[in-house]
Amino acid sequence: DVSYVISLNCEKNSPLMFELCQDPKFIVGDADRTDICQGQLGDCWLLAAIASLTLKKDAMARVVPRDQEFDRRYAGIFHFQFWHHNQWLDVVVDDRLPAVRNKLIMLHSATNNEFWSALLEKAYAKLHGSYESLKGGSTMEAMEDFTGGVAEIYETKSAPGNLYAIMKNAIDRGSMMGCSIDITSSAESEAKTTTGLVKGHAYSITGLDEVIVRGQKVQLVRIRNPWGQVEWNGPWSDDAREWNYVDAAEKARLQQNSSDDGEFWMEFGDFKNNYDKVEICNMTPDAMNENPNRRWEVSMLEGNWIRGTTAGGCRNFIGETFQLQLEDAEDDDDDVCSVIIALMQKDRRKKRKEGMDLETIGFALYKAPEDGDHLGKDFFRYNPSAARSKTYINMREITERFELPLGKYVLVPTTFQPHKEADFIIRIFSEKKTAALEMGSNVDANLPDPPMPSAPEEETDEEKGLRRLFDQLAVIKNQKPPICFSGKEIVFEGLSLSTCQSIINLMDVDNTGMLEFQEFKVFWEKMKKWIVCVDLSDFHLYSPPCVRCIRRSTIFDWLAGRQPEKPTATVSCSKPLFL
Repeated sequence: DVSYVISLNCEKNSPLMFELCQDPKFIVGDADRTDICQGQLGDCWLLAAIASLTLKKDAMARVVPRDQEFDRRYAGIFHFQFWHHNQWLDVVVDDRLPAVRNKLIMLHSATNNEFWSALLEKAYAKLHGSYESLKGGSTMEAMEDFTGGVAEIYETKSAPGNLYAIMKNAIDRGSMMGCSIDITSSAESEAKTTTGLVKGHAYSITGLDEVIVRGQKVQLVRIRNPWGQVEWNGPWSDDAREWNYVDAAEKARLQQNSSDDGEFWMEFGDFKNNYDKVEICNMTPDAMNENPNRRWEVSMLEGNWIRGTTAGGCRNFIGETFQLQLEDAEDDDDDVCSVIIALMQKDRRKKRKEGMDLETIGFALYKAPEDGDHLGKDFFRYNPSAARSKTYINMREITERFELPLGKYVLVPTTFQPHKEADFIIRIFSEKKTAALEMGSNVDANLPDPPMPSAPEEETDEEKGLRRLFDQLAVIKNQKPPICFSGKEIVFEGLSLSTCQSIINLMDVDNTGMLEFQEFKVFWEKMKKWIVCVDLSDFHLYSPPCVRCIRRSTIFDWLAGRQPEKPTATVSCSKPLFL
């Protein structure tokens, strides 16, 4: 069960690469998109970005340094670099990888002794806290972390008429691209269509080109499924008859082949009809414009939404504000400035285990008044915005491009709902470096009165007994031990070290590696509920105080995420109870 492996400490329980094969290599030949095959983790969005990264050799060399091999200098560690909140971080990992029966269960290469892609996934998981945190995401999120670029999204059904030219221009300038098919319900996630495409699944766009067929120009898009299999079976697919009208030299130029490797071509019209979204991550904003002479300057702001001060919500409840001065880079008469604004939430993926997911965010720009830096709620209520994000959405980053008259503006980034807390950064791309600063912290958030504090509850007799038991097991100097139930009150049969580790991973919310009393108490309450769910034939009672003795093949197998030999009718064992 992959969830069992994910819940373990990878450093201690995963095999070394030398244990997986006799001749491990970091990279075999050149790193390419065939080195990326999805494992049992739902991070196709990340894999689609990695596949696009392999097409950009300079960017690839920065993220995946090549000076790493299994030679005499080998020290058992590898390092990778990621763009993280406007700075490049070096992330170091060891040479252990999650595996079952010596087979990698996460991202892996089609070449059995090649490990760069698996190690890259592990480093990215470390950056965000765990493998578990990588479940679900947007391709452009990983693309930005690989390049520090700025992303844009196009809905294919409502995109500009020159979408093909936009995509071709972007890829020619080194941009990374992905695409996906929307779903209307969770039941459609990764559902396969009759044409071989997968809904709710991230694909990478690896090329755009044109061919002449019977005197007609045909626009083609090359797409890759990170699964390394399952391909489009319509016109211009691997074995489609349309290729019979293309000569061998042209097919070789397009790298067309009939192998089931997850990569395929399709006509651009079919692409727009079948896919709903295109994500483009430009290395710089230059690729977003056809003018090659345009160069962009970037300004960065940091802030946070704090309940009671700046977490006011959308524009009727204003919070933190910033002042921008837009200036034209050239001495022309248009008096208009091109500006790209990107608002990004910080570290939300890492905070998932604390119950914090992405907030719904957006922003608005207002023409600044001539007098004063302090703007009250009425200013935003009665003055229209000069520009705004198209929608409030729960994504890590939203990006909008505007053509605005020169002058001074007020930028207002907010969550949609009031009282939602998060940290954020704002990147502002403009033709001339924008003067940007935080305005005065006047806030009119209409907070409700705080509730009256309640008196602490007195412990029950059961809780007092539980505390005495816990104190008996506690180590000196108030350090709490890993859960190790062995005493005359409680006897577990065959409680293994891995089960203890699973319990600690489950309940150790403050990441100390040990359980405090409150964590132990929560675990005890959960245990009592699990006991009720399990067939009583698997238990016998002890007294006093009627503590149940739990067999390793039942409750603790579920804790560890394994299927017990005797499943019950009341508990589903397809997933561990704590997921």
